[in-house]
Amino acid sequence: MKKNTFGVVIACCLMIACNGSKKTTSSMPDISKLAGKWELNYISDPRIAFEGLYPNKKPTISFDVVAHKVAGNTSCNSFTGALKVDGNKINFNDPMAMTRMACPGEGETVFVETLKKINSWSVTNDTTLNLIEGDIALMRFTKR
Repeated sequence: MKKNTFGVVIACCLMIACNGSKKTTSSMPDISKLAGKWELNYISDPRIAFEGLYPNKKPTISFDVVAHKVAGNTSCNSFTGALKVDGNKINFNDPMAMTRMACPGEGETVFVETLKKINSWSVTNDTTLNLIEGDIALMRFTKR
């Protein structure tokens, strides 16, 4: 009887342990959701309205999760660099190559400076990318 009880306790512990590990891995974000091209539709800047920042062309960002590359357009200049992502953490602080055309207005500066503040990401409904600082979405993009 003691051997049967001990065997049942061991079996229950194994099932609980296996079940717990499944929950841990499934809570990690799927970085493949980042893949593709995204167009900016919101940026946190209380001084200037979104339409005023980007009257002619909205910024875009593209992720190649296989090659670990990020590229895009600030609404004026193009940029490219390494994709630094670990789970839901993301980093845009490493230097990126960027064209240097003269750009009107403040849109490019706001975009680049806001991008440097980002430290995490989330994708909602596979169509909305949120780039987040702390727990506040500073930038929001729509899948293209």
